Amino acid sequence: MTIFCAIDTTDLALAEELAATIGPVTGGLKLGLEFFNAHGPQGIAQVMATCEDAALFLDLKFHDIPNTVAGAVRAVSETLKPAYLNVHASGGTEMMKAAKDACATETKLLGVTILTSLSDIELGDIGYEGPAGTCVERLAHLAQQAGLDGVVCSAMEIEALRKACGPDFILMVPGIRPEDSAADDQKRVMGPAQAINAGATHLVIGRPITQADDPAQAAQAILDEINDQS
Repeated sequence: MTIFCAIDTTDLALAEELAATIGPVTGGLKLGLEFFNAHGPQGIAQVMATCEDAALFLDLKFHDIPNTVAGAVRAVSETLKPAYLNVHASGGTEMMKAAKDACATETKLLGVTILTSLSDIELGDIGYEGPAGTCVERLAHLAQQAGLDGVVCSAMEIEALRKACGPDFILMVPGIRPEDSAADDQKRVMGPAQAINAGATHLVIGRPITQADDPAQAAQAILDEINDQS
């Protein structure tokens, strides 16, 4: 199990500072669209150079026609060699297959199911049939059939997906909040130890760590909580 600490900022110096401080504790860092759009692949490489032993989850959520996504996946996976990269499972089977075929062998490709910021009401508003759990399971099956290594899902779907997709299917779980943390804009959340005990492979945790007075200490406290309760 690795905690991928989400560093969501456009401030390059801050990202480097956080990475150097937190990366050695958690063993993983997540960099996404906000940072990538500000600094590109060069910025990602610069941040990861501050903690070379940490794994990178490159959270870019590609979603386009198959050829375009394949080209994007090929470009970033060959250049940056992230441990994990993702595409939207809602892009469909052909898009996911093309992405997997184009992905560097060192990189595990994940399908984003339903964003943890969406409620069942909001899913209905954009045309999804059924509650979030049903939609997530349907998309996870598509991702598995397309050959992806796993999915990004909320903690609420961990147990169902572990049963449906087997023990080796990677479940990357954001929306993790320790008991004393605010939910912020996340709708489907769970504590870190609960998520691991339910069957999560890896956790994504951002603000409870990065906005703490001592980010490294906050990260270590979460790891200690997991170890104590697992």
